[in-house]
Amino acid sequence: MTIREFKMPDVGEGLTEAEILKWYVQPGDTVTDGQVVCEVETAKAAVELPIPFDGTVHALLFEEGTTVDVGQVIISVQTAGAAADAPVQEAAAPVAEAPAAPAAEEPVVEARQPVLVGYGVSTASTKRRPRKAPAGTAAQNGTAAPAAAPAAAPVLPAVPAQPGGERPLAKPPVRKLAKDLGIDLSSVVPTGDGGVVTREDVHAAAAAAITPQAAPAAAASVAPQAKAPVAEAAAAAPAAEPSARETRIPVKGVRKVTAQAMVGSAFTAPHVTEFITLDVTRTMKLVQELKDDPDLAGLRINPLLLIAKAVLVAIRRNPDVNASWDEAAQEIVLKHYVNLGIAAATPRGLIVPNIKDAHAKTLGELSESLSSLVATARDGKTSPADMQNGTITITNVGVFGVDTGTPILNPGESAILAVGAIKLQPWVHKGKVKPRQVTTLALSFDHRLIDGELGSKFLADIAAVLEHPRRLITWS
Repeated sequence: MTIREFKMPDVGEGLTEAEILKWYVQPGDTVTDGQVVCEVETAKAAVELPIPFDGTVHALLFEEGTTVDVGQVIISVQTAGAAADAPVQEAAAPVAEAPAAPAAEEPVVEARQPVLVGYGVSTASTKRRPRKAPAGTAAQNGTAAPAAAPAAAPVLPAVPAQPGGERPLAKPPVRKLAKDLGIDLSSVVPTGDGGVVTREDVHAAAAAAITPQAAPAAAASVAPQAKAPVAEAAAAAPAAEPSARETRIPVKGVRKVTAQAMVGSAFTAPHVTEFITLDVTRTMKLVQELKDDPDLAGLRINPLLLIAKAVLVAIRRNPDVNASWDEAAQEIVLKHYVNLGIAAATPRGLIVPNIKDAHAKTLGELSESLSSLVATARDGKTSPADMQNGTITITNVGVFGVDTGTPILNPGESAILAVGAIKLQPWVHKGKVKPRQVTTLALSFDHRLIDGELGSKFLADIAAVLEHPRRLITWS
């Protein structure tokens, strides 16, 4: 029997870590090649990870909610025999009894590389840094080499601390964590590939600083009185007490990237927002007629569908609104396609997937695309590709009973339309005040791309289509 390790895949697109959202397997479960074993969330989306080999789950190395660096082992699987496409560890004698390895470069076998769904196979070099591991280093740092773990625990090789005189290997976020906790990286025992210090190594060093290994029982009574920054940081509990006046919530994953993108957009693109209030009674009647149409049976027909169609018609009449700003070249890039974004509120935060080539879709195809987009977003399965290369976005704040707002542009896009709640209101119709279905639209746009005249015409055309939906035909 051998133990094979599955590492957090290279997620590409400049991302270096992912949070484990949910494990679908537990130690002792049988897994097969291609079976999804966990769901992880990157800074862009939640995706599922399939295991690339058969076997029995030996250990889960990280709990749900843990952020893991790319390249770290997240699960080990007991297989029937060795293979060439993943690291293999033989279940053998305790690691402490193994002879010290000489300073040499470790060869890595070229093979299949697991990747996240929706990404490609990384072409980065697999050559590792040479390990320089003088015997006795671990002992000099006061840490004994661990023995082989039992069946329920991960089997990991013992890696000595950084040799004296060499700069410890660690990623920038890990270095910052160490600095914040007051930990000297040169004293940390690394467990990452090639002797790289990981987040868990830093936290372990912080815990060791609070509770010395020589006297664990005594340290338990002393630790609560420690006043050092390391003690305070390590002792901080993520859950607030019932009487707490404040609760701190870590911002990560999709929420973190959304926050950064909104700040970047708000202070990069000069925003202008215009408003128009209109009578959409005819559009609401058309929605009901389309629902009753047997030719559209099985399709989801709602006001958002016709609003999306109205936006596409208005873009056809005002093509210059569909553009982006190239900062490097100082050029306006006109888009001859429309990737229509639909802002979606999900349990993991706001995301904006888009319907590719929405301009070329029929009403039925647009309905199917909207339904699929919403269902995928609700399930947290939206892929990074679905959120890239959008051109113009619609955000439907009316579903929350809100009349209107001043939306912020999705980065890289030219405009965003906020749709307010549709309500019965007094309205002058054919010279008389009558109750009519009324809503307010708000259009925010990048003033570098769209001037006031163009933005006003675009918004007015959207409203004109929704006031008289026959223009969906006459203007097409």
